[in-house]
Amino acid sequence: MNILFVCMGNICRSPLLEGWARQVLAQARHPAVAGLDSAGTGDWHVGDAPDPRAIAVAARHGVDISAQRARVVVPEDFQRFDLILCADRRNLTALRTLGGQAASGRIALALDWSGVAGGGDVPDPYTGTAADFEHVNMLAREVAHGLLRRLPPQA
Repeated sequence: MNILFVCMGNICRSPLLEGWARQVLAQARHPAVAGLDSAGTGDWHVGDAPDPRAIAVAARHGVDISAQRARVVVPEDFQRFDLILCADRRNLTALRTLGGQAASGRIALALDWSGVAGGGDVPDPYTGTAADFEHVNMLAREVAHGLLRRLPPQA
């Protein structure tokens, strides 16, 4: 299984979601996931490292996301990834439009799919405070643990 995490610019929420998923799944030695990645629906930050505040909050909790680089969702992602988890409803809507009917069954809200919060959005901390980044980091950790619970034991 290949999983893609998506937010707006791919510098705050989706890198944290990807980072925590990598950490939790690696620690659990979960065999079902072949690949993890993240992307944005907007192209403003393509090639950039995650926001320094996202890197810092992840590092404080033992997760290194500093090597990630932002990219935009491309049409091939809808064939490459078995599951596409969105940070919020705005990105969910954008991806359903981009991916069309064939991809709609593989696109979901991250909090909803992982069992953290039905229909909930991971709030965008970009214009917020350190506490906002801490909150998003905590949600990303919860999503990763929810993902671990929901994934089949084998690929």
